[in-house]
Amino acid sequence: MMTGFRLNLSPLKEPLGFVKLVEWLTAIFAFGSCGGFSGRNIISLFCGDGRNETLNANFNYPFRLSEVPLIDGNTTLCNRSVVTTHMVGDSTSSAEFFVGVGIICFLYSMAALLVYLGYMHVYKDSDFGPIFDFVITAILVFLWLVCSSAWAKGLQNVKDATDTEGISDTLALCKGTNITCEVTEFASVRALNISVVFGYLNMFVWAGNAWFVYKETRWHAQKFSSHPGPARQQVPAPI
Repeated sequence: MMTGFRLNLSPLKEPLGFVKLVEWLTAIFAFGSCGGFSGRNIISLFCGDGRNETLNANFNYPFRLSEVPLIDGNTTLCNRSVVTTHMVGDSTSSAEFFVGVGIICFLYSMAALLVYLGYMHVYKDSDFGPIFDFVITAILVFLWLVCSSAWAKGLQNVKDATDTEGISDTLALCKGTNITCEVTEFASVRALNISVVFGYLNMFVWAGNAWFVYKETRWHAQKFSSHPGPARQQVPAPI
């Protein structure tokens, strides 16, 4: 059996290879839109004497908000002394899990495409290749479901911690009777919302691809070979 590299682009015209290319692209959009995020909210403090103060809340991936200072160092705001204050919340685990799964799928898709385009003759001549491909694909479908759900919850926690209510609960200064705190400028989290959408999209794409990979395994072949067609009824010879 020849095992050398043979470039053949025809698998890209078939569902097995084409869907793998789609998986490669959607994985890039998923982890890229999350891992490259950086945003800033502007908080306005309306003091009781008519003066206004401004604070900046800068947050980015991996969204370890408990390390983001709202007030860096002891200072005076609205004629009140305030101490160093950090934001509340930590979505690091869900964000890094989501990005990690995306990178793994990105790398696996590239490796699978290399096999499909250069070693398809070896892939189809062995039982190990299709079965290994199917098992990994099924595992990644489950991982996309878990990490997308976790990141969707983590993103909601980030939004809650950076909105007006979350900031007001974090800053003791905002609990004064004559001081009002309000987020007057929000960072655009469109990219983060898109990352969640692509996370669930990846789950469906990989689930669909699992069927095409399954068709390459011997399990699928055995299923059809074990159900032969109806036997031909013999016609008696004329007398």
